[in-house]
Amino acid sequence: MLNKDERDGKFEQAKGRVKQAVGDLTGNKHLQTEGKVDEAKGKVQEAVGNVRHAVGDAVDKVGKAVKR
Repeated sequence: MLNKDERDGKFEQAKGRVKQAVGDLTGNKHLQTEGKVDEAKGKVQEAVGNVRHAVGDAVDKVGKAVKR
């Protein structure tokens, strides 16, 4: 299951790709650049979410091992 950062990051990437496509179609360089920034921001946010997810999984494993 995705955490908030993973989900929001994926959304931000999709939003960025849409902006880039619209910018390409309309010749709007500003919108293209804004889309690239949004997509990059989304990738970073998703990566943060992936790290949080991995840390949470590791903590769960340690907790289960301690209970044994």
